[in-house]
Amino acid sequence: MLILAIETSCDETAAAVTNGRKVLSSVINTQIEEHKVYGGVVPEIASRRHCENISSVVQKAVNQAGITFRDLDAVAVSFAPGLIGALLVGVNFAKGLAMSLGIPLIPVHHLRSHIAANYITNIDLKPPFLCLTVSGGNTLITAVNDYTDFEIIGATRDDAAGECFDKVARALGLSYPGGVNLDKIASIADNAKYPMPKPRVDGSDYDFSFSGLKTAVINIIHNLNQKGEAPDTPVLAATVRKRVCDMLIENTLLAAEKCGFKRLALAGGVSANSELRSRMEEACAQRGIELYLPELKYCGDNAAMVGVQAYYEYLDGNTADAELNAFATLSIDYNK
Repeated sequence: MLILAIETSCDETAAAVTNGRKVLSSVINTQIEEHKVYGGVVPEIASRRHCENISSVVQKAVNQAGITFRDLDAVAVSFAPGLIGALLVGVNFAKGLAMSLGIPLIPVHHLRSHIAANYITNIDLKPPFLCLTVSGGNTLITAVNDYTDFEIIGATRDDAAGECFDKVARALGLSYPGGVNLDKIASIADNAKYPMPKPRVDGSDYDFSFSGLKTAVINIIHNLNQKGEAPDTPVLAATVRKRVCDMLIENTLLAAEKCGFKRLALAGGVSANSELRSRMEEACAQRGIELYLPELKYCGDNAAMVGVQAYYEYLDGNTADAELNAFATLSIDYNK
């Protein structure tokens, strides 16, 4: 089944052609350099660039797949969650294309597609399994009971882990994308030099809270500045990274143990973090848990993962008509 997938939830204009789990083409037009000037994504600029780029990106994806638009069986699009203006560009383009071709339109939840990135890399992976999805806007532990059946086990109560990394990076003077650059310059963690709190959510063993960690780092930097001192940026970056990974790994492994999962996956942009990947691999090996990781090129936003998830959404009868709208926020288990 040939699916043209479109992804415009943030600052990447992406399109891909997939056939089941097979990726025939994947094109991404990134806006990183433009947003770097502002230290983060400017929603209005992102939306405008999507408008300018989407036609050429889609055409390139079709050309790279070696097909024509008439060969397509369906059009898929990320419709939630994300920047509302950016999402609307993709949704409206997809609706128009599907209607003009007379083929089904498949709405895909952005976080579901991040989980589906694992299906591209790991051909033998199938539900049920537990997944930790970590990005700039979301952090949650999900039981993937089936390809379109998701149950939230734990989630962040405030900032996402990726947002924490980005804000700490900005406080340290690192350029956008902050989390990526923080990971690159981090050296050896030293909690004695830079004490880090380990926030817990009362009454919930699986939920996360990262806002206090971000505040602690800002306070450390301010206190040093008042003394005329500068932070040891590589060490402070490593200390923050270690604490975030501590929290992500401990909660996820506890959930796997309590819920009886022996298969675990990572997903989302922060799943590319070097320490998270290496430490999770080691921890799972010690516990006899099978760990699945997406290939690095599929960790960030891309349309290939949208197309793969769309295949399973279509098999489950999840299609839309011209009334499809975009949503800035929407739970991953929205269809329950």
